[in-house]
Amino acid sequence: MFCPEPFDTDPRVRKYIVPVRVVRTTGSVEGAEHLLEPRPSQISLERPPFWPACVLTNTTGEHASVLVDFGREIPGSARIYSWYVKPKEGNRVNLRLRFGESVSEAMTPWPEKGSTNDHANRDVLLNVGFLSANETNETGFRFLNVELLDDDASIVLYMIEGVWTYRDIPQTGTFRCSDERINDIYDTAVYTAHMNMQEYLWDGIKRDRLVWCGDIYPSELTILSAFGPHEILRRSLDIHKTITPPTGWMNGMPTYSLWWLISHEAFYQSSGDLEYLKAQHDYMKDLIHHVAGFIGPDNHETLPHPFLDWPNSENPVGIHAGQQALLARAFEKTAFMMREMGDAETAAFCEECRGRVASVTPDHGGSKQGAALMALWGLADPKDMNDKVIEPGQAHGYSTFLGWATLAAKAEAGDLQGALRDMKQYWGAMLDLGATTFWEDFNLDWTENAAPIDQVVPEGKKDIHGDFGAYCYVKLRHSLCHAWASGPAPFLTRYVLGIRVEKPGCRAISIQPKLCGLEWAEGSYPTPYGPVHVRADKHGVTVDAPKEVQIIR
Repeated sequence: MFCPEPFDTDPRVRKYIVPVRVVRTTGSVEGAEHLLEPRPSQISLERPPFWPACVLTNTTGEHASVLVDFGREIPGSARIYSWYVKPKEGNRVNLRLRFGESVSEAMTPWPEKGSTNDHANRDVLLNVGFLSANETNETGFRFLNVELLDDDASIVLYMIEGVWTYRDIPQTGTFRCSDERINDIYDTAVYTAHMNMQEYLWDGIKRDRLVWCGDIYPSELTILSAFGPHEILRRSLDIHKTITPPTGWMNGMPTYSLWWLISHEAFYQSSGDLEYLKAQHDYMKDLIHHVAGFIGPDNHETLPHPFLDWPNSENPVGIHAGQQALLARAFEKTAFMMREMGDAETAAFCEECRGRVASVTPDHGGSKQGAALMALWGLADPKDMNDKVIEPGQAHGYSTFLGWATLAAKAEAGDLQGALRDMKQYWGAMLDLGATTFWEDFNLDWTENAAPIDQVVPEGKKDIHGDFGAYCYVKLRHSLCHAWASGPAPFLTRYVLGIRVEKPGCRAISIQPKLCGLEWAEGSYPTPYGPVHVRADKHGVTVDAPKEVQIIR
């Protein structure tokens, strides 16, 4: 048999799931509850009496439709199994399918309330015949509305199936503690990152199915803590080097080129893969010299196209604070990598540049994110930034993209208990609103009088998905599964379990747990030699580590 040499292969698996709930029906629908029954993924000529069907019929009035809930958000497609169709003419009928990350989105036709078919179609027409299994395009969804469009027609549905498409990889990094709310947040954070590990590491599985280089970093921290140095990180970092010259800016943003540099250092610390790091040397050297041209005579950064994160888009002072810290961090980490690669000259150049940039403490502009990065990366005192900027308002003013940094800055200021409180308040509020993955952005002010995403919005309530959002994520365009929002997972590993990599390749790891009111916490961290297990409780700390890993207490 002829088999052409593939250019690439799909590393993902497909699993088939059925809905767990019928949210609503309209028009004439019989037997909708039968769509919840698992059945073989194969249409058959026979229709056994013990397999009753769901029948949608249009005569007059409102079209027949059924809206189902698959229980959690998944990346993938849907298959509509049609036993029989009865059209007014011909031998086929037309269906309209609307996918939704929320019930509201699945109910809303394009282009109302900001709904779009950007990146992946979510509002599609499907022409089907009898004895057929009809698969859609891929997107990200939890809810699906199936509407019969044709008048004087009917369709007998055998099954509606979700096709869950993801990388089936072991999770060797774990976290558990005595607080179930924290456990739910950790699990949801890891699941959010995992679902975005598609062919490449994407921002979102519905919208922004793209590799955004700066957005890789918070996602990478989660992946390293839960799955280890997975090859998807190399693959996703490499694509930007391939398509962007070192004198250009990745994704068109200077800060994203800086994030690319520090992402490589994080990957190297976890993997210890010096050969892979050396393959980046020439590009890194050219890039860091290009970046150095944007240190002003007063040592303030002068990067073009300022960007920190979306919530700070109208705060130029806060953006500058964050960029100044990020620039200092990029020089620091590139200096380390250059020394590892044997390039002392470039390392010294980076250290000199880092010293200049770090000599400046810019105004934080009231930005929790800018203040957090300055506190974390040596431009300001963590306690001062926490007292003046981060602690006031508690979780109000957090952002999903830099949430990990804000939590970490509080912990570095000695306020781990406050960080856990804010984490439960901010990410926990998404869970209270029905989230099974964490969102592109979130503002605690949105929660007032808002209905959960898994309900039809009652009269007088706010639609948390369709009434809010801003910038690139207006209303239903807003992604409810964004990997950059997974920051609680690595935060809990680093600050509660106290696990920090001290030498590349995890050859040395320090462990200093801090329970901060928890009765106990335990978990594991992936290393190239196997996971390191830690448990801390009132009796002390126990560690189980591979012999190749030096444990520092």
